[in-house]
Amino acid sequence: MSRAITASEDSTALLARYGRYPPILTAEQLHRYFRFDDHDRAVLAQKKGKHNRLGYALQLATVRFLGTFLTDPLDMPGAAIQYVAQQLDLTVNPAKLERYRTRETRWDHRHDIQARWGYRDFSEIPAFFDLTRFLSARARLMAEPPSRLLDLSTARLVERRVLLPGVTTLTRLIARIQHRADERLWRDLAALPSEVQVAALETLLDVPPRSSVSRLDRLRKAPLSVSAPGLVGALKRVETVRRVGVTTLDLSGFPEQRLNTLFRIGMGVKAQALRRMNRSRRIATLLVTVHRLEGQALDDALTLFESLLTDLFNRIERKEDGMRQDHLPSLEEAARRSNQLTLAFLESLGQPPQDFPTFAAQVLALVPQEQLQAAADTVQALTRPRSETRLEGLLSRYSYVQQFLPALLRTVNFEGSAAGGPSLAALQALRRLERRSQVMATEVPLTLVKGDWVKLISRKGPLNRPAYTLCVLDHLHLALKRRDVFVSASPKFNDPRLRLLSDQAWTALKAEVCRSLDLDPDPQVMLARLSAQLDERYRLVDARLPQNAAVSLAEEEGRTVLVLQEDEALPEPPSLRHLRELVARRMPRLDLPDLLLEVHCWTGFAHAFTHLSEARTRVEHLDVSVCAVLLAEACNVGLDAVVQAETEALGRGRLSWVDQHYLRAETIASANARLVEFQATIPTVAAWGDGQVASVDGLRFRVPVKTIYAGQNPKYFGVRSGVTYVNFISDQYSGFHGIVVPGTLRDSLFALDGMIEQNTVLRPQQLVSDTAASSYMVFGLFRLLGYQFSPELADLRERTYARMNREANYGKLNALATSQVGTALIANHWDDLLRLAGSLMTRTVRASDLLKVIGVKPKSALTRALEQVGRIASTLHLLSYHDDPLYRRTIGTQRNRQEARHRLARAVFQGRHGELRQHYVAGMEDQLGALGLVVNAIILWNARYLDLILNQLRAEGVEVRDEDVQRLSPLKFEHIHLGGRYHFSLTSQMPVGQFRRLRDPDEVES
Repeated sequence: MSRAITASEDSTALLARYGRYPPILTAEQLHRYFRFDDHDRAVLAQKKGKHNRLGYALQLATVRFLGTFLTDPLDMPGAAIQYVAQQLDLTVNPAKLERYRTRETRWDHRHDIQARWGYRDFSEIPAFFDLTRFLSARARLMAEPPSRLLDLSTARLVERRVLLPGVTTLTRLIARIQHRADERLWRDLAALPSEVQVAALETLLDVPPRSSVSRLDRLRKAPLSVSAPGLVGALKRVETVRRVGVTTLDLSGFPEQRLNTLFRIGMGVKAQALRRMNRSRRIATLLVTVHRLEGQALDDALTLFESLLTDLFNRIERKEDGMRQDHLPSLEEAARRSNQLTLAFLESLGQPPQDFPTFAAQVLALVPQEQLQAAADTVQALTRPRSETRLEGLLSRYSYVQQFLPALLRTVNFEGSAAGGPSLAALQALRRLERRSQVMATEVPLTLVKGDWVKLISRKGPLNRPAYTLCVLDHLHLALKRRDVFVSASPKFNDPRLRLLSDQAWTALKAEVCRSLDLDPDPQVMLARLSAQLDERYRLVDARLPQNAAVSLAEEEGRTVLVLQEDEALPEPPSLRHLRELVARRMPRLDLPDLLLEVHCWTGFAHAFTHLSEARTRVEHLDVSVCAVLLAEACNVGLDAVVQAETEALGRGRLSWVDQHYLRAETIASANARLVEFQATIPTVAAWGDGQVASVDGLRFRVPVKTIYAGQNPKYFGVRSGVTYVNFISDQYSGFHGIVVPGTLRDSLFALDGMIEQNTVLRPQQLVSDTAASSYMVFGLFRLLGYQFSPELADLRERTYARMNREANYGKLNALATSQVGTALIANHWDDLLRLAGSLMTRTVRASDLLKVIGVKPKSALTRALEQVGRIASTLHLLSYHDDPLYRRTIGTQRNRQEARHRLARAVFQGRHGELRQHYVAGMEDQLGALGLVVNAIILWNARYLDLILNQLRAEGVEVRDEDVQRLSPLKFEHIHLGGRYHFSLTSQMPVGQFRRLRDPDEVES
């Protein structure tokens, strides 16, 4: 198998950038590679003639930057030539430089530079072997596209002062090494299964009689229906995967990334393509696919089980609420009758004593006995404790539960911690007694039988089997949420606490983790530091209270509270309004397809989309196809809206192929990183922020199709289900991460995931959110990991302020700081808290997985210790929020930016009523990831043309104030045509380094 060049770029694109200068050099690149030290200057001073000195310097800078010499030593950006000339106090003389270009002196200079600075030829054996060993190790351990290995190779050669070979030499070497690594991996994997197991794997590619799809296709298809039959089908899928007989094979010795790639291929390509593979590759791919499919199938089945139980409990509550609402008139009538009896009794108390028969006769004269009895019966029926009616509702659904429970107990191997022991014992009992018609209560563990269940389940005599079964399921539902009960084979439903750093790993990493997070391993030292910080903040805020007109102290319901006046909106000066008008009148108008192609010309983001198998692709205009698919997904219009049958790159077959093989979460993230990095280099963007501040918020989408991955919330989705796209944006307006979650799970669960997992050049240190994302646990984790968590909190007066020093006097704030931090709890669990932070930092566990488990009541001592750290961080945030108007302004501004970005996203995602019509979570992630990428492309395009317009205005003598530039926004989209039918042109792309003509401000609007 040949893997020439790259997985996403054709040879023309690669040759255009290999060993050549980019059109634009950043200030950082100029400073790093084109600045000469004293030694360099001493060597340059020896060269005769100014043009020779400049030519020598340019060649020296070139070999440092590119790792090679250019045939034309002057084929470089003019900015670089000027930068070098200014350092040497030389004037650029084009005529003399032209002579340098053509004379033999340039060759002498090349040899001199190579000898003096120790540059070696790639053909030298040590240099060749060093790179070969490096590439072999990367290819064996990691699944990287050839383009990535080419970039790594050039960087390594430049670092080791080895002159770059020709591009063909290097790409062929990479192809050979990757081919050998692939063959070795396939061979080793294919040798694991026995002949019987191999035969079972091969039969998966067969199409059974009277079926149109292969057995593998059936296994790959996840369940869609949230129903008892749907769960039974999902469990049968797990059993079918296991019957292949390879899930018990040990693959732990193989590199995780390589296995991920094979699994992605096995799940994504058609059965016909798998049949065409050579034997070792086919067996290896099928083995890994089936091996990992067990975990995915269990995830799907348990997700469905959890949804069914949640829906079952919610239905019972809704039914009870509805019944009470329907019978409200009857209850009111019964209450009126009962009230008559009560009034009669109270009236009799003020009268002379009388015998009971006389009193009863008086009452019955007011309210007949049958009406009193009916009123009593009604009140008794409609005011029963909810716990009783809930149990009755559950018992009425026993037959429904029995549709899936036997298959669940037979298929899923539940495990548990000590806290989950009673639930596991009860589950084992249900398994044993499945086929028995009568069971005695003494034959099953009754530890779980508590509360109202005791009334239904006797400890002697025959067992009330329906009640016992539903009691066990009731406890299992909560235990599974807490992961007291878990399933090790399920990636989603295993216990994340077991993925924390092991004792051995923690011992090795502890010192490094503490240094990198600036945390002291001694809890007393750390507590003293936190106490001093909190003490200083209290005293500072107290000292500034007299001058702080926005804040006052008040007494409410017997407690002291801080009252914060709402900040006034910043006024818009005439200069800002005028600048916005000037910018809007000059901003070019264009269609969204042209915008995407132009941004690709600047950034090459479409080249980040690699083939599913990382194999070579030789197709023309692949970048155009990628942009078309991205637009179709982002605008929610489907491929029909972008198909141009007369153009091969835009034909339906090509676009469907690209959609299936190129568009996935990791390629979207890689492409997005290019956009974020490029945007950060635009000068105007620096006026909006330095990337240190970010925000997180959720964008809701209704999902009107069958899926087990959506959740319900009537407030946002009505009677249907939906998902939330939790997205993160920087203070430069660029989105740097996104997570799809079912329903409306709290943003706080995922706030840290975005900060830790994002792959862009940005390194935000402060995260802004809304109230829903805040909790003491989140505050605590952010503090341990060195981030500033800054939620815009509602109900500020109800917030609690903590103190660490009992004796400290904080003046007017003393009565505010009434809550004492549990320092002993923190000290006792400090090492565990550090291990928690280290596990998150090293990504052995995800923050969202951990928070879902440790946040469920009853909370562990470690969770309570984490919350105590969070109370300190929360108090520091509250004090700063009241004291510092700039801090408040930063939070408010970032929240406004995110809301405005959401409006842009809604405008882009305008097809199909803005509903997300994806059945599976991978499709949701891909489509919403494409939306985020296209929105980022729009923002980048706007930012760059804003920068051009501002430069033009300055050149024309227009006063452009820095404070006005800070308040310009790249989120405008009125000049971009987002709707209609989309046309991509293969010939109208902007040449590299050129821009669209800015609009004439005096043009008449059409």
